[in-house]
This record gives sequence, structure tokens and C-alpha cells, in this order.
Amino acid sequence: MNTSIVIADDHPLMLRGLTDFLTSKGFNIIGSAEDGNSAYNLIVKLKPDIAVLDIRMPHKTGLEIAESCKKNNLPTKVILITFDKEEDVYGEAKKHGVYGYILKEFAIEEIETCIEHVVNGKPYFSKEIANYLNNNHLEEKPENLDLLTKSELKIIKLISENKTSQDIAEDLSISVRTVDKHRSNIVSKLDLDNKPSSLLIWANLNKNHL
Repeated sequence: MNTSIVIADDHPLMLRGLTDFLTSKGFNIIGSAEDGNSAYNLIVKLKPDIAVLDIRMPHKTGLEIAESCKKNNLPTKVILITFDKEEDVYGEAKKHGVYGYILKEFAIEEIETCIEHVVNGKPYFSKEIANYLNNNHLEEKPENLDLLTKSELKIIKLISENKTSQDIAEDLSISVRTVDKHRSNIVSKLDLDNKPSSLLIWANLNKNHL
């Protein structure tokens, strides 16, 4: 198993513990860092298969590193280790193409399974986080979405990208009047109130399901 890994954590004990554990399991740890800048520089220089990063580090957070890796098309797959079960942090992680997201308290138990998934190109998110988020209904598909037609789904997806009726009309080569007609159908199917911003807010909140 020659998966190359860079590990970064600003807690020396955690860093040591993970490094020793993964080395004992036969993984190839090619670098470690105690702050975000050093971690990112190591990733750029060594291009490891995987980077295991603490989410909160000095200079650059694990999320910021994941964002930079994605932006610069680096091949390294990022796994974040965190104390956070927060929905917005988890959402950001998914947005930046993070492959693994595990809670610190279960890091040693889960890291090996997580890496195996990631090596095979499958994302892995801590069961604890999944349970917590499901209990908070983040991943539940919004009600009434199935009532929308293909055209309406297309339109609401464009609305979630903050496009105006004019933009949408141009994108789909239809008239603004048709877009507005679709919008009012969507609003009534989704049972939203008629404020102009309601649909935009709904579309943004439910982006992941569109």
C-alpha cells in the first residue's frame, strides 16, 4: 500500500498519534506540518495522494487549504479532521470537494476506513456527523420537489445560481414572461409565500438537492 500522505495538525500529540498509527498500518507519510501555510506548501511541493488536515490551524484552515487545492487543480484528495458538527462547515467542506470529514474524537478509529474509501475515489463522512446532520434534516430532500417539472427544476437551479428572470430567459431561449409564469407555478407548488425573495432563499437553502 503506497498511498502517500501529508498530515497537518497544530496539536503535536494528535499529529504524532495519527502519524504513528498510519505508519504502523503501512501508509507512506511523506510530510507533516503544524500550521496551514506549511501544510499547503507541502501539498504543492510533494503532491501527496491524500492530505489529512485539521480544520482549525494557524495561518490557513483545513477548509482554506481544500479550497486552494481545488482552485489550483491539485490532485491531492483532502480529508478534514474536526471537532465541528456544524452544518455550515460541513456544507463548505462538500463545496470545496473535500473527500473525507471525520470527527477528532473518532479520528484513530475512523481514519483507516476513511483513507480506504478515499483511495478508491469514494467520499467518506464520519457516521457521527451523518447522524447529527440527518437529525437536523440537512440531507433530507425538500418536500414537494417531486412535484416540479423538468423545466421548473432547470429554472430553480438557475435561480439558486442567483440568476435573474432575464438571465434565465436568455439561458433557456424563452421569454421573460414564460420564466415568470414558471416561477409563480414553482412558488405555488412549493407552498412558498409570494415575497420576491422567498424563491431565491428556498433555492439557495436547497441547492444540494437541485
